[in-house]
Amino acid sequence: MSGLPTASILATSSGENVYDFMYYLKGAAAGGICCSITHGALTPVDVVKTRVQLDPVKYNQGLIGGFRQIVAEEGAMALTTGLGATAAGYFVQGWFKFGGVEFFKIKTVEAIGEEKAWNNKTSIYLGAAAGAEFIADLFLCPLEAVRIRSVSDPEFCDGLADGFVKMAKAEGVGGFYAGLLPILGKQIPYTMAKFAVQGSVADGMYASLGKTPAEMSSGSNLGISLASGVVAGVAAAIISHPADTLLSKVNKAGAGGDGPMMTRLMNIAKEVGFMNLCTVGLLPRCVMIGTLTAGQFGIFDTVMGALGASKFHFHNPNA
Repeated sequence: MSGLPTASILATSSGENVYDFMYYLKGAAAGGICCSITHGALTPVDVVKTRVQLDPVKYNQGLIGGFRQIVAEEGAMALTTGLGATAAGYFVQGWFKFGGVEFFKIKTVEAIGEEKAWNNKTSIYLGAAAGAEFIADLFLCPLEAVRIRSVSDPEFCDGLADGFVKMAKAEGVGGFYAGLLPILGKQIPYTMAKFAVQGSVADGMYASLGKTPAEMSSGSNLGISLASGVVAGVAAAIISHPADTLLSKVNKAGAGGDGPMMTRLMNIAKEVGFMNLCTVGLLPRCVMIGTLTAGQFGIFDTVMGALGASKFHFHNPNA
């Protein structure tokens, strides 16, 4: 195990720890803000995507056609269904996801040293993302259950609080976690791909320019965050789409019949078919997640800068 080099990026020249409790708090806050804003802003796209996944026979006109169909039948406000649950749920999820990834990355570097971390950065991205997302999903799952139920049945509730009360009375606490397995199956691979691909693409862009983030202007760093975020978002959307379809369907009342969760999920998968699980609603999801992921990394970096912090980047101590 290699020790930290004398000129460590983890400490100032006077030996003060750069990544202290306040850094992690700022990272968590920036993560909550970026996820809440981006997911909230894309609620209309998510409404169309969820409707397509739940009822592809009715909503068979693509993304734009789906917008027109919902507005014509239910009015424009129908596109904001689930906005409260989305904004609240993804603030909490972003808090633990982005804050957790920063925490696990930095603690791993402190444990194994910068040189070994540099040589294994992809594995660290993947492990940090998986651990952070698992924790985040335990908080996200109840809010996501209410959101999906309200999108699939617009008459179900009059808002987030009303949805929680009705769901608790009808199904108990278990109803909020009916989708935990598919949400873990969707979100963990999604987040692993998202952070690993974004990190690798961003590192490649910096390498091609022959500069480090510290040597670039804030505007240039933001551009790299946005560009790498688009690539990461599309890759993550494709990887996680089958589980996303299962999650949308399992939270629909009566979906998959009765019995244990795995039995219900298998029944849904058989009914839908593997190809449909992978492709139905994929284009709007790629548009949504590509835009969303780029926005998240851009907003995260911007908020971190506004809070007086700079996101941790892996460093080659021999360069």
